[in-house]
Amino acid sequence: MNIVVLDGYTLNPGDLSWSEWEKLGRLVVYDRTSPEEIVDRAYEAEILITNKTPLSADTLARLPKLKYIGVLATGYNVIDTEAARQRGIPVTNVPTYGTQSVAQFVFALLLELSSQVGRHDEAVKQGEWSRSQDFCFTRSTLVELSGKTMGLVGLGRIGGQTARIARALDMRVLAAGSGRTTPPPHEDVEWVPLERLLAESDVVSLHCPLTPATERMINAERIELMKRSAFLINTSRGALIDEQALAQALHAGRIAGAALDVLAVEPPPAEHPLLTAPNCIITPHIAWATQEARARLMATAVDNVRSFMNGVTVNAVNNLGG
Repeated sequence: MNIVVLDGYTLNPGDLSWSEWEKLGRLVVYDRTSPEEIVDRAYEAEILITNKTPLSADTLARLPKLKYIGVLATGYNVIDTEAARQRGIPVTNVPTYGTQSVAQFVFALLLELSSQVGRHDEAVKQGEWSRSQDFCFTRSTLVELSGKTMGLVGLGRIGGQTARIARALDMRVLAAGSGRTTPPPHEDVEWVPLERLLAESDVVSLHCPLTPATERMINAERIELMKRSAFLINTSRGALIDEQALAQALHAGRIAGAALDVLAVEPPPAEHPLLTAPNCIITPHIAWATQEARARLMATAVDNVRSFMNGVTVNAVNNLGG
């Protein structure tokens, strides 16, 4: 089997191994592939692996040997899955690998918003403590999380793990999501309508998929429902937020702060409005990227291919499993 990985760098920048893949066939790994290079690089591929490199219907039609597409992620919107299905090509993903890592990162962001560790470390190293007349100083108000309310928009695996950590910090936890009418199966989590969650939460954390119904769900109108002291966290999909509306709200002091690991366009343009918004922490889509989570992703992705080669397709997302 000819196996081609189109964009392997983000999964494995050098601290993991492709050796298990090499046991399955002739392997070629590219760090990244531009749209113009896809067909030439993938023309001989029978097994094609992508993370964020798009595979459109037109591209798939130009790859005559292709038998299988594997996505090195949970999201698979970069693939025209219907076109693949019509050609009899299964598309698989990796549905669970980063639950613990992403939930951990939610609290890394939240603790930075509430305790401002990085900001004070920078101030100390700039000499502010050395010049201080007092034994301590603060550059901003610090916030204790115990007793505060965390609102989770979406309560899947990551949302559920986030809820458990919040409860360990003695936070009250609310949850909301689209289309759900029964309480979630999580102890000490109260299911409420989204509008009530936004109004009562001290922290709002997004954990829902990007769909037509959820795109820009956090807009100017819904930000108006939030407390002025509230924090907004997004480790899910950038387009869940109307980013211009959020930037305006931060400039106006309408909410206390935001911490985002994802943006609607990645990488963002240099003029992105949130890059200059006050009290806004932005990290480059790394919540998933602990070595442990990437190792789990790598292992599951290669197991997906191994199963396919043994005649059983697992984790298919286009109804071609079995």
